[in-house]
Amino acid sequence: MLLAPLLLAIVMATPVAAQHAHSSAGHTMGGPQETGQSAFAALAEIVAILQADPETDWERVDIAGLRRHLVDMDLLTADAVVTRMLRPEGARFEVRGAPRVLEAIRAMVPAHAPFLAAETGWDVETEDLDDGVALIVDGDAAQIQGLGFFGMMVIGAHHQEHHLMLARGAAPHR
Repeated sequence: MLLAPLLLAIVMATPVAAQHAHSSAGHTMGGPQETGQSAFAALAEIVAILQADPETDWERVDIAGLRRHLVDMDLLTADAVVTRMLRPEGARFEVRGAPRVLEAIRAMVPAHAPFLAAETGWDVETEDLDDGVALIVDGDAAQIQGLGFFGMMVIGAHHQEHHLMLARGAAPHR
């Protein structure tokens, strides 16, 4: 019977401790460091960078645009349906989804292809499909086939700079 009140006390104290840690100057306490779900954490990171930069042009800042992109990333990762066709040189990935997911696919896959090619040296092409986009990647066949479509989409350390450019109101794909 003592366990239930103890658990209730711990659960009730957690929000108070979290608020105290959040409101502390400099966030130097030993409390949680993660800002939350990944899109929220990415937004928090970018906002902190923008606030620390005295050159930030606040009239151009587009956090809503960055948020849309992060939603696209989430939709692509969670809801896209990928059909993989192995090729001796690599693979062809046909990526499809419901209408909102298809928007994310069309926004992200063609835009990522040149970054993937530059990072790996592989031959990378996209092809518009009536109901999706195909990503065709030839190069190190074993690695391409092992990584699959989602592994292809995360290659390259351009994502962070891309997010900062979006937030600053720049056109990162042009």
